[in-house]
Amino acid sequence: MARIASSNKVVLFSFFIIVILTGSILLSLPGMWRGPHPLHYIDALFTSVSAVCVTGLVTVDTSGFTLFGQIVILLLIQVGGLGIVTFSTIYLTGPNARISFSSRKIINEYYIEAIEYNPRRILRNIVLLTLGIEAIGTILLMRGFAESGEHELFFTSLFHAVSAFCNAGFSLYDDSLEGFNGNVIILVTIMILIILGGLGFVVIQDVIRKIRRGPDHHLSLHSRIMLIGSAALIFGGATLYYLFDRRAAFQNMTPAHHVLSAIFQSVTSRTAGFNAIEENQMTMPSKALTLLLMFIGGGPGSIAGGVKVTTFFLMILIALRTGDDQMSVRIGRRTLPSRLTARATNFIIKAMLLLGTAIGLLTVSETLIAGHHDNFMEIVFETFSAFGTVGLSLGLTPTLTWLGKIVIILTMFAGRVGLVSLAMPAADRYRERFVNYPEGEVMIG
Repeated sequence: MARIASSNKVVLFSFFIIVILTGSILLSLPGMWRGPHPLHYIDALFTSVSAVCVTGLVTVDTSGFTLFGQIVILLLIQVGGLGIVTFSTIYLTGPNARISFSSRKIINEYYIEAIEYNPRRILRNIVLLTLGIEAIGTILLMRGFAESGEHELFFTSLFHAVSAFCNAGFSLYDDSLEGFNGNVIILVTIMILIILGGLGFVVIQDVIRKIRRGPDHHLSLHSRIMLIGSAALIFGGATLYYLFDRRAAFQNMTPAHHVLSAIFQSVTSRTAGFNAIEENQMTMPSKALTLLLMFIGGGPGSIAGGVKVTTFFLMILIALRTGDDQMSVRIGRRTLPSRLTARATNFIIKAMLLLGTAIGLLTVSETLIAGHHDNFMEIVFETFSAFGTVGLSLGLTPTLTWLGKIVIILTMFAGRVGLVSLAMPAADRYRERFVNYPEGEVMIG
């Protein structure tokens, strides 16, 4: 069991590292870059990591790449977006579609039902659903970009549709989507794609079954938590953005435009990273709210990053619970076992440790070693954005030193691949089943 768990992690990490290195080499080839200055390998590597980890942070503008370079970035986003889900399924099912108990637990993070019976059908549904949603998004965006006078309609629309559904935040425009802030079709389409990509495939499939079967099908507890939690975060966040920035970033907008921008900001802050307004124009309370939304992220088994909505929900329940010593909590007519609350706690603690380490390293590299006088808020914001694979920026990333770029690269990788690997069984878990140690006591609080 321990060997299987260790092997799974090695293969998962190896897959993403190989894709990232391949992408960086391709982006470094002649004919991929047309910018005014030569493209350094560290910037090609940074772009590849950001694309595969569907983050969107960039040290060089995506518009500086040629069409071939942009196609490579598009493919990296697509591979990275579906890599965690599809690769795990392909690798673990094998040629005979037989899944071990430990492997089934990993796939279970992405697809709740029918895992034991037809994993290839699960994989097919994921791919077809992704391509179908991206195709519809491309068609809608073509109309929106046409209204704005864009000439390269198909590729521009396809690129932004894939980037939005994969929650990547990459844009072919230097100012992201700030130039289309008043275009309702583009903003609404991008928001829908982001939300669908962040819900998770199990939730989308569950909703589709509900629509097909009507009252005979009841949404799973996971789907209900994701739908209610996502709606609360979107509209709760939009309300706060509206209140915080109605006299700042939104002051010159019409009421309808103000509402649309607030909702878009709430949607994009959790995992996508598209800019409809400049982040530096936001008030400090709005920036603090963005940090929280970036930390939470999207849903388990989705393309989104962060610690996930369900994890955050469980932590709220734990904080407010009146449960037993086993850490189990009740929600409605269901009891969430202690293993789930323990996993949620584990995720949050490790996420905070990773964030704290990255912030510390970035502070040292940019202020102590490089001698820059960067605002600490910018360092924290950039780190949260990298860890949550969001891509929003206060402008620090393009000015990072080479050491700072490496820190952000590792943070993006940890936020995308590192936390997901926690779903894989660890050797210690199996050892604990056979060895019971004497209990100890420490004072708490």
